[in-house]
Amino acid sequence: METQASTPKADPYAALRFPEFRAFLAMRFFLTFGYQIQAVVIGWYIYHLTKSPLSLGMIGLAEAIPSIGISLYGGYVADKSDKTKLLRRIILGMFLCSVVLLLVTIPSIKDRINHGHIVWIIYLMIFCIGIGRGFLSPTVFSLMAQIVPRELYPNSSTWNSTSWQIASIAGPALGGLIYGFAGVTVTFSVIIGFIFLSFVSLFFIKSRPPQYVPKESIVKSLTEGIHFVFKSRMLLGAFSLDLFSVFFGGAVALIPVIATEVLHVGAEQFGMMRAAPALGAVLTMIFMTRHSPMDKPWRNLLFAVTGFGLSIICYGLSRNFYLTLFFLFCEGAFDSVSVIIRSTISQLLTPDEMRGRVSAVNSMFIGSSNELGAFESGLTAKLMGTIPAVLFGGFMTLSVVTITFLKTKKLIPLGLNEIHPPEKEAA
Repeated sequence: METQASTPKADPYAALRFPEFRAFLAMRFFLTFGYQIQAVVIGWYIYHLTKSPLSLGMIGLAEAIPSIGISLYGGYVADKSDKTKLLRRIILGMFLCSVVLLLVTIPSIKDRINHGHIVWIIYLMIFCIGIGRGFLSPTVFSLMAQIVPRELYPNSSTWNSTSWQIASIAGPALGGLIYGFAGVTVTFSVIIGFIFLSFVSLFFIKSRPPQYVPKESIVKSLTEGIHFVFKSRMLLGAFSLDLFSVFFGGAVALIPVIATEVLHVGAEQFGMMRAAPALGAVLTMIFMTRHSPMDKPWRNLLFAVTGFGLSIICYGLSRNFYLTLFFLFCEGAFDSVSVIIRSTISQLLTPDEMRGRVSAVNSMFIGSSNELGAFESGLTAKLMGTIPAVLFGGFMTLSVVTITFLKTKKLIPLGLNEIHPPEKEAA
């Protein structure tokens, strides 16, 4: 272990030299892989049952409401619990929800249920998965900090995000192909298999006692996490910027509509469209293992979100399938820079005993912004049409960047070594 701990920071594979971190990545990869396939299948399946863009937005809302509502409590539980054991319970719950989704798509069962009832059962399972996500994010964030040394947080954050993005590439592509050639029931069987592998991976990570034993009331404990974030200009600014940009830039949720009604392509091409943002993200993240964006993090964050907004606008204007893939690729590439900067800042500035609660605040800002953005896109598409909704989201994202730039000019020249915890900021 001493040899591992002395691994040079310049080594791009430093975090991967820890066996528990490799097991952690496997857990995240398999869970994300299954979850991304499930997202593809549910979006495509519900749209073809309802033919309504608003139904796609409702998928995001059904998951965001419980995730946001339970996040703070989830962070509190994560801080005072054994992270490995808690993750086992969370993933087991998500596994059972996927089993129910599989059952309602089996032809012999589906034919006995009204289509409207099937849609509501799917929404209910998504709601339950949203509850699990409220506990999942702070627990994963806290566990990663316990299995690698502090000096490797930037490297582990990059590999963690890369693993997530690789799963996000393969998941939608494979999900679209399996759904197109084998049907929804076989696809849900594959999803269940990957979630099970995620559950098994956790048994290669040691259980550790919690580093936080609450002595105050739960309300005060939760309030401490919120106050910590609001005292840090960098954390609060990054969380807020990502919240509003992703909320208004959630037009990716309309890919089923764009694929069907604008580009006139099938399930296989739909899977490619869903995978394109993640492909852009993972290639950018691999590049960032050697070329960190943390030299001027705030400046780079503003550039990245600007590129994200411009990519959304171009995606909305495109009428060519391959050009659309390129703009979706760019959207993912720019978004990945934001993810790396935000996660590295969060890991470095957050004390060990507060990681769960701070991550819970992060989840409230960002973890459900994709789902809320999906609802916003679905609603605006219903009100003003699909293409105007995409363009509206892109222009609103650029507006958010402009406002943030005007309010945070002092953060732009700061390097990573000039970013300090809130108590030092105040001093």
